[in-house]
Amino acid sequence: MTDAISERPTGAEDVIWDLSVFYQSMDAPEVEADIATVNSLAEAFQERYRGNLDKMSADDFVEAYEAMESIYDLSGRLESYAFLNFSTDTGDAAYQAFVARMQDLHAALSQTLVFFELEWNALDDDQAKAILDDPKLAKYRYFLEAERRYKPYRLSEPEEQIIIEKGVTGSSAWARFFTQLTSGFSFDWMGDDEVNMSFILNKLYDSDRDVREMAWRKVTDKLDERSMELTFIFNTLALDKANSDKRRGYSSWVSSRNLSNKAEDSVVEALIQSVTGNYALVARHYELKRALLGYEELYDYDRYAPLNLKESEAFYQWAEAKAIVLGAFEKFSFQMKAIAQEFFDEARIHAPVSAGKRGGAFAAPTVASADPYVFLNYLGSTRDVTTLAHELGHGIHMALSGRKHGLFALYTPLTTAEMASTFAEMLVFQDLMAAEKDREVRLSMLVGKIEDTFATVFRQISMNRFEDKMHRARRSEGELTSERLSELWLETQRDMFGDSVTITEEYGLWWSYVPHFLHTPGYVYAYSFGELLVLALYRMYQDEGESFVPKYLDLLAAGDSDYPDRLLAKIGVDINDPGFWQKGIDVIEGWIDRAGALARELYPDKFA
Repeated sequence: MTDAISERPTGAEDVIWDLSVFYQSMDAPEVEADIATVNSLAEAFQERYRGNLDKMSADDFVEAYEAMESIYDLSGRLESYAFLNFSTDTGDAAYQAFVARMQDLHAALSQTLVFFELEWNALDDDQAKAILDDPKLAKYRYFLEAERRYKPYRLSEPEEQIIIEKGVTGSSAWARFFTQLTSGFSFDWMGDDEVNMSFILNKLYDSDRDVREMAWRKVTDKLDERSMELTFIFNTLALDKANSDKRRGYSSWVSSRNLSNKAEDSVVEALIQSVTGNYALVARHYELKRALLGYEELYDYDRYAPLNLKESEAFYQWAEAKAIVLGAFEKFSFQMKAIAQEFFDEARIHAPVSAGKRGGAFAAPTVASADPYVFLNYLGSTRDVTTLAHELGHGIHMALSGRKHGLFALYTPLTTAEMASTFAEMLVFQDLMAAEKDREVRLSMLVGKIEDTFATVFRQISMNRFEDKMHRARRSEGELTSERLSELWLETQRDMFGDSVTITEEYGLWWSYVPHFLHTPGYVYAYSFGELLVLALYRMYQDEGESFVPKYLDLLAAGDSDYPDRLLAKIGVDINDPGFWQKGIDVIEGWIDRAGALARELYPDKFA
């Protein structure tokens, strides 16, 4: 298979991460030694604390948490090394075997240590409160307190152990199979050797409508070709979740996600209602885009079309992208720029597009004793530049929180996980806009930003609405056919676009390539949560100037050291206010107003 970058080199071909901070190789002797150490530490932990939590003092709990940090940090190094390698080539048999072995290790470790949270939740409230109120426990109080929220949903220890054990061959196995299956998709492209999914999806942004339609057709045909496997995976994991939710007593399919996100059901519902109640903004924008493109009808494969203005040929070499992002960060905060610089200097980025490589982009927090890593499929577009900023924003967030509060604060809830990434994107966008004097280019950039924001706010909520329909239908109707899933997908997509975009029946299959539905059910609304939150934070930055910077960096460094609403309240943000989300949507509407006014000024004949 040909690397997608063979069409046009980007300079990112050799931007490969260095994982030697973990291990030199999968068969390095340190791997086996660390596996043995993890198992030994876990067994010692169980022997020391099992059956004793009701007799433990605050000092004992501090000691126990310090021991757990050591165990999870070492196991996390092994798991991070496996996951990061696997992501670069999901078809590599050695990577597959190693990641499977680490999944087994994780499951065995979880089985050994699960007693701790069960015994902690079994303590009566008065005894737990006495421990939590002891000043000696200050560092770990929040984590223990947050764990108590799961008390109504925990099962017996044997049941929990069975669930963990079966997960390796159940939900985790099916999610991994989905990743390997979709990462292995290959496509013939214009007579060249076969290319991968990242390459094809990138063509949906091409200025040539025929190219976009061809790419859309390629993906649609591939999803149709593998619809049996994909439909089966979705059904299996939806049923697995339904069974788990029923056994644990969750009231709805999304209850466990809201609990994990530390977001009240009412807050999430207010977010969803605010976004769906403003779907008319999406239709309004795409009507403008249809006029600008001069099309009688805008199809689903036209959504990401550039405006065929000067920006349509924008192409950024890797060195340019790096300079743009670091420059924007430095203007905001030298500390932010310095942490981002470390990712380049220490080879903690994997950027080229290659055969078998997982699609998309992510930042991996790894563990507190190491540093985060960034994963990209860089092809040189403006969107790839902002994706670099986005993932580095995640990385900065992870680095700050891990260094200040350690392992347990490193993994932020999904609702605040996008707080730094989207803010970093905004810094780069505003920097590029400020430097651009050509009004046509500025219009193109503004339209691109609007559509990126739509993808994060409106599209993610429309996907949440699909998830809601899918899980409810799976529980009430039984196994769902591919056609039924497609029907649900089309309903939720058409609700968002209205009559502004023609959503074809063939597009109905596109639910089947979205990994978040399987890997992290309920995930997607967090993108909208984070984007609208960042719009509010950025408005605060514009109003407050330099005084906002240290408050914002402190907020990032807090990580998961307290509940999101408490952390945000410290800087004057109330996410429990149902009207809060409209503030971010108003910013988006303002962009749409600006784009419409500028378009009519530049091209009055298109709106006659």
